[in-house]
Amino acid sequence: MTRPQRDLDDDGLTASVATVPTADGPFTIIAGSAVLASGWTEDPAGLLALIHPGLRPGRLEEASSGSVPGALAQALFALEAYYDGELGAPAQVPVLQRSGPFRERAWEVLRGIGPGRLVSYAEYAALCGSPRAVRAAAGACAFNAAALFVPCHRVARADGSLGGFRYGPATKESLLAREGRRTRAPDHDRWRAAHL
Repeated sequence: MTRPQRDLDDDGLTASVATVPTADGPFTIIAGSAVLASGWTEDPAGLLALIHPGLRPGRLEEASSGSVPGALAQALFALEAYYDGELGAPAQVPVLQRSGPFRERAWEVLRGIGPGRLVSYAEYAALCGSPRAVRAAAGACAFNAAALFVPCHRVARADGSLGGFRYGPATKESLLAREGRRTRAPDHDRWRAAHL
């Protein structure tokens, strides 16, 4: 576990932070009563910036091995379980994110996309109830602060290629492979034949 690099403006809200090693690199979790942000990074300040200003804690406290608060303990247990093969464990952890109605709905929909399932951005938009809102659905993935617990890595391009991921394509590919999914690179020859 690492120490937060600094306390931000203290507005009375405090959250706990922990960084642990995983097969895909260091993973940091910030949690209060629920997970507020998480991802494959050692930079708590970078994760803090992803949290909606209305939820952003003013202070981070490093969780010690002797006392890990409830939501953070649950998240750390689920993370370990995920890497031990219990791929559905992160879906059981409470998450708190705030945005507009579409994005909040889209994050809930992501939590329902189980391990081993890969959907396109268009399919994801349809699951969110707005089949024409493909860009908005992609934006929900891009602004997701709670990686793994809100599994945006399970959304890819229609051609089967990975698409974007804040923590890099190698991490996304590793997660999908762990979950039993393989992605494919776009078939450039087929595209070229159809468009040239």
